Amino acid sequence: MSDERAGRRRLWWGLGIGAGAFVLVLALLAALVLTGVLWPNRLSASRFDVRGVDVSAYQGEIDWPTLASQDLDFAFVKATEGSSHVDERFEANWSGARDTHLLVGAYHFLSFESPGERQAAHVADTVPAAAGTLPPVVDLELYGGFLDAPPDRDDVRAILDPLLADLEEHYGAPPIIYTTQQMRDDYLGGDYDAYPLWIRSVASSPDLPRRAWDFWQYSDRDHLDGYDGEEEHIDMNVFDGTLDDLRAVTLR
Repeated sequence: MSDERAGRRRLWWGLGIGAGAFVLVLALLAALVLTGVLWPNRLSASRFDVRGVDVSAYQGEIDWPTLASQDLDFAFVKATEGSSHVDERFEANWSGARDTHLLVGAYHFLSFESPGERQAAHVADTVPAAAGTLPPVVDLELYGGFLDAPPDRDDVRAILDPLLADLEEHYGAPPIIYTTQQMRDDYLGGDYDAYPLWIRSVASSPDLPRRAWDFWQYSDRDHLDGYDGEEEHIDMNVFDGTLDDLRAVTLR
C-alpha cells in the first residue's frame, strides 16, 4: 500500500472517529436535557431570588413540608378546568401547601368550549378567596384538537374577557395570565398588560423585556423530593421581584 493511500485511510478513519464522538456527545447532551439533569435556563434563572413550583394531580401525593423545604417561596396548584372539572388533588394540595411557609395560588385551565362567565363561576365555587393567597391564574394555551386548528382570536377573547373580569370582581385582584410567548403574540398582544403575566419559556430566556413579565416558568424537567406521581418531573418558576413584592400582591 502506498504512503498516499495509507494517509487517506488514516484521514478517513480519523474523520469517522471524530464524527462518531460528536454524535455521541450530542446524544449524551440530549439525554441529560430530557432527564432534567442539564437544563438550559437554570443559569439565567439563578439570578432571581424568589422561586416556586406549579403542580397538579400528575405529581400525585405531595409531602408539602418536604417539597417546601427545598429553597421554594411559592406554589401554584391546579384547581379547575373549563366549567366543571376539578383537579382531583386540588383540595389536598391547597391545604397542604398552605400549611407551609409558601405563598400559594391556584390556577384554572381555560377551555375554548364553554363561556367565560361559567368558567369564572366554577373557579369561584372551587377556590377560596382567602387573604394571604396569590391571585388566581388563568392558564391560556392550546390543547387537544386546537393544537392543529387554533381557535379564532376574537372567539378566545370573547371567553377570556368575561372570565378575567368576573375573577377580578370576585377575588378583588387582577388574575394572573399564564401563557406562552407565541400565544401572547397571537391572542393577547399588549391589550392585557394590566394583568400580571406568567410566561412559559423553557428552552431559553423570555424574549420579552423583564418589565413585561412577573413570573417565568423556566423548566418543566426538574426533580425535587416530596412527591410521587405518574409525572416524575416538576415545573420550576421564578418571580421578578423580592419576596416582599410577592407578598404585596396577595389577596387582602
